[in-house]
Amino acid sequence: MAEAWDPGRFKERVDTVLGDFLAAEAHRLVGLDEALGPVAAQLQAAARHGKRLRAAFCYWGWQAAGQPDSEELLRAAASMELVHAAATVHDDLIDDSPLRHGLPTAHLALRAAVASRPRAHSSARSLAMLVGDHLMALAGQLFAECGLPAAYLARARPTWADLARELIAGECLEILATGAAPDPEVSLKVVRYKTAKYTVEQPLLIGALLAGAPPELRRALSAYGLALGEAFQLRDDLLGLFGEPECTGKASLDDIRGRRPTALLALTWQAALPAQREHLTAVLGRRDLEESHLREVRQLMADLNAPQRVEDLIAARTRQAVRHLDGAAVPAQARRTLADLARRATDRRT
Repeated sequence: MAEAWDPGRFKERVDTVLGDFLAAEAHRLVGLDEALGPVAAQLQAAARHGKRLRAAFCYWGWQAAGQPDSEELLRAAASMELVHAAATVHDDLIDDSPLRHGLPTAHLALRAAVASRPRAHSSARSLAMLVGDHLMALAGQLFAECGLPAAYLARARPTWADLARELIAGECLEILATGAAPDPEVSLKVVRYKTAKYTVEQPLLIGALLAGAPPELRRALSAYGLALGEAFQLRDDLLGLFGEPECTGKASLDDIRGRRPTALLALTWQAALPAQREHLTAVLGRRDLEESHLREVRQLMADLNAPQRVEDLIAARTRQAVRHLDGAAVPAQARRTLADLARRATDRRT
């Protein structure tokens, strides 16, 4: 019988894999030229934090197919966290976010390295873009060199390609929708492709494919993963505006300053009267936002019951995700853990 899953111990194992892998890469970079030290440091910093949910979903996709614990699989699962690190560096750059995990984002942290150079602001942003690009390349390297047989890796390669394509598509869709009239359908599509699929569904499927899972199990895991991934990002949108920066590690004004097409904003807009829409339009996208503006937007959203509607969407999708495990040929331990992961992914404060 499989041992009970220890999330803390799992995180430690993934952190060790990532720490060793990125330390070696940082050493290689600095070996090319010592001037690359700040870039190497940000490469390591970008993947230093997180609950390791994406690695966990990959790991439990493997176990859901009946495979035992494996150090090689753990390395493959850890590569999912490098995808996430790449995405956050790029996302922070696109949104010009100042904080991530309570620390300066890569494009701000790298300003010190080019402070005396012409166009320092632009140069720091360029360095951050390249850090994100390199993290994505390193994710592929860690996956390919995880130690699993080539035949196993070949089964998962098409889904890996889907993951990269759809993550980029989601980012592009968000940029294209930013500033347009908020639309719940568009917002949910952005949620699906920008975050939901690469956070839950695709890591699960990659783990299952590596394990040789049959099509019916993959269908059940895919349905679970897509519903849960959407619930995860909806929770993130709520925390982004209603969470406290000291808990979330992010700036609460980011979403309204960037006029991001979140479901929360779209549902607020949908329920608002013309005068309320006019007031909301006057605030969205302002560069001189203050805490008073944040309080105004929060109050308007609460008056229109938008946060509760998002909570209802989260609860419905989480229940739907867990129901998709019913009747699936999943070992009892994997079933319990996937149900627990559904709770951890959506019932969170940060």
